[in-house]
Amino acid sequence: MIKYSNLLLKVAAVFGLIGAGLGGHMAGSSDYAIRPIHAHILVVGWLTLFAWAVYYRVFLPKNRILAGLHVYSAIIGAVGLTGGMALYNFRPDFLPSAVETAFYIGGGAILLLSFVFFCLLAFMQKDK
Repeated sequence: MIKYSNLLLKVAAVFGLIGAGLGGHMAGSSDYAIRPIHAHILVVGWLTLFAWAVYYRVFLPKNRILAGLHVYSAIIGAVGLTGGMALYNFRPDFLPSAVETAFYIGGGAILLLSFVFFCLLAFMQKDK
C-alpha cells in the first residue's frame, strides 16, 4: 500500500502549496473573501489526505478493493469539493451555474463516500 501512501502524499503536498499560496494572498491583500475555500483546501486537501497517506504507510488494509475505492474517491472528492467551492464563489461567466453546483455537490458527495470507505477500512483493521 506504499503506492497509495505516495499518491496521497503527493496530492496532499499540492493542496498544501495551493492553500499556503491562498493564505499568503489573503494576508497580503487584506481580503479574506476566500477564507472558506482556503480552509477547505488545507483541511480536506492537505491535512486529511496527508493523514490517510500516513495510514497507508503504517497499516496494511484488509480489503484492497475498498482501499482503492477509498484513495481514488478521496482525491476526486477533494478536488471536486474545493474546485467546486472556488467555481461557486468566483462564478466565471463562461460556465453555467449548474456545472459549478454539480462540482460542488458532486465533489462533496464523493468525498463523503471516501470517509465512509475509510471508516469501513478502519473498523476492518485488526490489532497487531
